[in-house]
Amino acid sequence: MGLRPPVRAVYWFLLDVLGSSSVARRRRAERRVRLPDPRFNSLELSSFINRIMERGKKTVAQRIVYDALAVVGEEAHRDPLEVFQQALRNVVPHLEVKSRRVGGATYQVPIEVSTNRGEALAQRWLIAAAKARTGRPMKDRLAQELMEASRGQGTAVKRREDLHRMAEANRAFAHYRW
Repeated sequence: MGLRPPVRAVYWFLLDVLGSSSVARRRRAERRVRLPDPRFNSLELSSFINRIMERGKKTVAQRIVYDALAVVGEEAHRDPLEVFQQALRNVVPHLEVKSRRVGGATYQVPIEVSTNRGEALAQRWLIAAAKARTGRPMKDRLAQELMEASRGQGTAVKRREDLHRMAEANRAFAHYRW
């Protein structure tokens, strides 16, 4: 009995050696089937609506997004879904940095972003940038941010560029990738 190391110590040792993805406590989470939004029949737009939604009020979120897209369509004189997709493409990051502890020092290690995570980050950044603008209704703030992002400007695009700049600056630590 005394020779066997404590289970917790073994777990943390394996976690340290193998990394967090190799020592799962439970089975891997299944991806849910997403339904497209009712008006534009777009999966990206339905997940964007879900991220806008607060306290389960999906109808309110749909009204905000659809009104914002109507404003975008009027001002840009283009298909609003096309503007939305272009804005999302301009904000999706390709690289990000993750902290990695090696020998007592913490390094910012650049890693590639998966498609799902990139899309999620882009949507979060667009919404946060729209919420940060003050003084106007959310539909107008969101419309303005979407139009700026589709042109390659705006707060969300700046955030992606800052992240890429940080990853480029820490390229020397890329060999610590796990």
